[in-house]
Amino acid sequence: MHLYPFLGYICVMTKDHLREPFELVLKEFMDVCPRGLHSHTFFELIYIISGTGKQCINDAECNYLPGNLFLVAPNDSHIFKIETTSQFFFIRFNNVFVQSSKQEKELVKQLELILQNARHEPGSILKNKDDQHAVKHLMGMLIREHLNTDLFHNELVAQLVNTLLVFIARNISLVFPENIDQSSEEKVVRILQHIQSNIYYPEQLKVESISNSFGISPTYLGRYFKKHTGESLQQYILNYKLKLIKNRLLQSNMRIKEIADEFGFTDKSHLNKFFKKSQGISLMGYRANGTVKN
Repeated sequence: MHLYPFLGYICVMTKDHLREPFELVLKEFMDVCPRGLHSHTFFELIYIISGTGKQCINDAECNYLPGNLFLVAPNDSHIFKIETTSQFFFIRFNNVFVQSSKQEKELVKQLELILQNARHEPGSILKNKDDQHAVKHLMGMLIREHLNTDLFHNELVAQLVNTLLVFIARNISLVFPENIDQSSEEKVVRILQHIQSNIYYPEQLKVESISNSFGISPTYLGRYFKKHTGESLQQYILNYKLKLIKNRLLQSNMRIKEIADEFGFTDKSHLNKFFKKSQGISLMGYRANGTVKN
């Protein structure tokens, strides 16, 4: 337990741990948040089935409504201030779950996007209205299956959660420069999506490859990208790759050689030189002392 200043007063904050790699929890209807102010050592998706109130996270708050979906990251301080009787559905997972999913490469990529873009602030992560409607039906199926233990129960739950992660990834996955929004050219948005989808494949990130994929001459691509994003193509790729490498160092038990292989570096020495040049600290030094920077 820790003493924690929260919204103007001092309270005791507990930290929850997850013994299993993955857990689903359907709460009964409640009028008061039973856990009080707390934090986790794991990631938690929280779906609002019914009720209204405020989601408070890291000394900030926003209203919650039925159909909202929140993502709470490890070490976020969190509490729900319930105003009308509410019911919540929790999907919790930790690093062991992420690591155990490595055989399903697409799922790992979706999880990677979610973990890296977890916003340490209030707000439902479902921004697309069509997706909000679809997730409502998906959650209904997931809750019903969670309450049953019929044949292929575990397999069906896994498939439903996988589908949910696709929706979440689509809503929060894109790490866009600040000046990219819904009014930006569709082509530059697609280029950004292409970079994120192929960050593990250096050949696909070369200027010639991107130029061929999007019908832009190699000599103009750099100017086009910087004009619409405010940063160079190579700097964007570098920053996004560093973000993922930092996540590997802090959120997994992967060896340095495994990380180097995954991102296409010659060996761990090459990766360490690349990382130290940009961050001013070695890979092991960052793993020992670093914190995830959004």
